[in-house]
Amino acid sequence: MTFAELGLADLIGIALGFIFTLLVFSYILGDNPLFRFTVYLFIGISSGFIAIITIYNVLLPRLVIPLIYANPSERLLGLIPLALSGLLLLKVSPRLARWGSPAMAYLVGVGAATAIGGGMLGTLFPQVGASINLFDISAIQESGANLIGQLVNGIVILVGTVTTLAFFHFGARKSADQAGLAQSWIDNMSQLGRIFIAVTLGVLFAGVYSAALIAMVERLNFLVDFVRSLLTVFISM
Repeated sequence: MTFAELGLADLIGIALGFIFTLLVFSYILGDNPLFRFTVYLFIGISSGFIAIITIYNVLLPRLVIPLIYANPSERLLGLIPLALSGLLLLKVSPRLARWGSPAMAYLVGVGAATAIGGGMLGTLFPQVGASINLFDISAIQESGANLIGQLVNGIVILVGTVTTLAFFHFGARKSADQAGLAQSWIDNMSQLGRIFIAVTLGVLFAGVYSAALIAMVERLNFLVDFVRSLLTVFISM
């Protein structure tokens, strides 16, 4: 699609993208006001977008509309989050901050429970189930996969899981002369778990680095295409 086929809004958006991309790349020359302006603008736009999403997807449908149009019982139920929100706003004032502590404690408790429940149901239990399925010989044979390869894969995953958990063992450590056999086994497994953790962190870092390189290549390609299109327009004039 050429510039002649684009609308005014599209041209403005492409031009702004070109300008802000150059401003971000200006960080190569060192920290400068243009780069900081771009970062602050991005943070401001992101904050405004999140605020709009929160208002239209959370506050209006779940608080304001029920308080206005719902039946009396639902209105009474809607007063609870309204009261907690009001108490939470009191944390701004040092004199009244203690009145907002119950709302803050409730918020932290719900967040912690959600994170723990999500970790258990969304990560730990599925991981345990997937590890068990790797040793299901009948299922492996029915799928037609290599039995030896699948079992080796399952053993590696099982050893990595167990040794990684051993690395995060927070039991009370005994002194060297009182250390029992169980503690010695845990210490040895934790050393192996350290290797699995290092490999995992290395893979994650490589993935993040690869994603950053892909994003940079995409932006550079955008800059080249923009300049090439401009040159084409000027030459054809």
